[in-house]
Amino acid sequence: MSQNLTAKFGKVAVLYGGWAAERPVSLKSGAAVLAGLQASGVDAHGIDVDRNIIKTLQDGGFDRVFNILHGAGGEDGVLQGALEILGLPYTGCGVMASAISMDKLMTKRVWAGAGLPTPAYRVLTAATDFDAVIAELGLPLMVKPATEGSSIGMSKVKAAADLAGAYHKAAECSAVVIAEQWITGAEYTAGIVAGESLPLIRLEVPGEFYDYEAKYISNDTRYFCPCGLDAAEEQAMQVLAQQAFAAVGGRGWGRVDLIRDAQGKAWLIEVNTNPGMTDHSLVPMGARAIGMDFNALVVRILETTL
Repeated sequence: MSQNLTAKFGKVAVLYGGWAAERPVSLKSGAAVLAGLQASGVDAHGIDVDRNIIKTLQDGGFDRVFNILHGAGGEDGVLQGALEILGLPYTGCGVMASAISMDKLMTKRVWAGAGLPTPAYRVLTAATDFDAVIAELGLPLMVKPATEGSSIGMSKVKAAADLAGAYHKAAECSAVVIAEQWITGAEYTAGIVAGESLPLIRLEVPGEFYDYEAKYISNDTRYFCPCGLDAAEEQAMQVLAQQAFAAVGGRGWGRVDLIRDAQGKAWLIEVNTNPGMTDHSLVPMGARAIGMDFNALVVRILETTL
């Protein structure tokens, strides 16, 4: 088997680390992916990405790339463009889909233009009339940096007096900040691998929302797969996730996050084009629910580069 995979894939570079705020998570994801590929018999080599990555790849004689960088530089189209120039096939979304999905504002504009349901929002600046935003969107609000991942810099704003502070917190992470209508409901995530929807996972978090602590540190976050919806409801949300992924030009694999409100309407929150692959991560959890173990999952993702 291993010789087959070596012949099939050639020499594979697993790219992780990088210089984004999410570097620690990427290092964990990368270690797991590298181990899974090597255990499956793939000739995989880990590379902690720095600014010399193009030369490193050129000198290394690689045939393809498993990109498991999270955040700026690795998930926003920058690395994807470099890999296109090098002519190296790579996992995950291309330049455009990566760039759009990394920018929550652009993602929402694309979805709104495609007629897909996403919470109402306003762009915030230092000059914004915060009272007018509250009058329009109501309270509570979610305030987000447009271009940061792992819920870094996000705040739930319950009182009008707190909006300015939440804006400034987010503005430290990103030049563009958005305020989003708060949707009260259950949080779900939908993994997509090679065009197939994985079973939905419902998340129950101890805090107000699925923040960095809940994603990577807390052992109190609860995950439900099966998610508790009936088959038709789950399928409808999987279809919506596929539509959302297609709208931004997604390919290969990714994850779409949704909230389902009390009336049963699903709202699109964001796309992750290089989702986490750690022991807390959601795509491996969804894959396990259909009998695909971690090693089989990483090989399946790598196959999308062929």
